[in-house]
Amino acid sequence: MIRHLVLFKLNEGVERDDPRVMKGVEAFRALGAKIPELRFWELGWNVSDRPIAYDFAINSACDDADALRRYVEHPDHQAGVALWREFATWVIADYEF
Repeated sequence: MIRHLVLFKLNEGVERDDPRVMKGVEAFRALGAKIPELRFWELGWNVSDRPIAYDFAINSACDDADALRRYVEHPDHQAGVALWREFATWVIADYEF
C-alpha cells in the first residue's frame, strides 16, 4: 500500500474561518466517500502551536501507485486542489508501507 500525506500551510493573512478555506475543507472531507481508490482517509486541523507546524493535514492510503495516480487525477480531487491553490501551499510525501 502507499501512504499519501499532505500538509497544508495557509497563506499569510488567511484564517481557518475564511469562507474559501471552509469550502476547501468540505471539498476534501467529501473525497473519502467519492473516490473508490482511497482505502484510508482522514483529515484535520493541526493542534500544535509550534512555529514549524503546518495548519492542516490529510492522511490517506491507496493500494498501489496506479490507484494513487487515479486518485490524484480524479476530477473531485482536482476540484479540491483548485480551491486550495487560492489560499494555501502544501507539501506531500508518498511512501510504501
